[in-house]
Amino acid sequence: MAEEKPEYSLDDLLYLMSRLRDPEDGCPWDRVQDFSTIVPHTIEESYELADAIEQGDMQHIREELGDVLFQVVFYSQLGKEQERFDFASVTSDLVAKLVRRHPHVFPEGTLSSRVGEQTKDTEAIKQTWEAIKSTERAGKQQQSVLDDVPAAFPALIRATKLQKRAAQTGFDWEHIDGALAKLKEEVDELIEAREQQSQQQIEAELGDVLFSVVNLSRYLNVDAESSLRATNKKFENRFKYIERVLERRGVTPEQSSLAEMDALWDEAKKKGI
Repeated sequence: MAEEKPEYSLDDLLYLMSRLRDPEDGCPWDRVQDFSTIVPHTIEESYELADAIEQGDMQHIREELGDVLFQVVFYSQLGKEQERFDFASVTSDLVAKLVRRHPHVFPEGTLSSRVGEQTKDTEAIKQTWEAIKSTERAGKQQQSVLDDVPAAFPALIRATKLQKRAAQTGFDWEHIDGALAKLKEEVDELIEAREQQSQQQIEAELGDVLFSVVNLSRYLNVDAESSLRATNKKFENRFKYIERVLERRGVTPEQSSLAEMDALWDEAKKKGI
């Protein structure tokens, strides 16, 4: 891309944020926000960034990155007003943590430190990363290794985090066969609950099935959330294909038969849609 001279800087963004929160001439909406009211916007912006990345739209990615950055700046301004922290301290803490967690890059624990022969063993690096994080958690005096897995995570992501954290203690199947057998067991229990027509039990067993599927995904080295997002997109594309073909035929999905739509689904699949 051609070199582009930015019109504004990070300092300008921080100033803008302080102006938006100014008690006298700031923005009425921004002035009444607090940490909890901003959270839904943060989650929304994060998903919009993920969607832009999946679409491969670089201009959209650039825009959404700005929106995510604004969330960080907003929280930092709130922290500054409460004299708890500011953007500079957030940045400093982040750099310190990343330096600490990358001893293979910063062996002396400073930004200026260098390594001679850097390790290429990614598994060893990952183990070191987890060991450092474990030490950090111990310093927080948590009662459980699961305590800092955020409850606000999407269910699939949280299930993965919980399972990985438990696995680090040795609470895990020795082989993928154990995970497969557990999934089959949970499916059988779901079928039994359905036969008994117990809605409460059905919901509980379905949750167990989903949890077991996430567990299986770990053994297959597949990110459950990303995998399901890809399948959602695939379903969306194929169903839209069905809608387009039916529209050309002068009918709607509601006016079509399941057999006709199923045939179009197979057609879309053969086309690689």
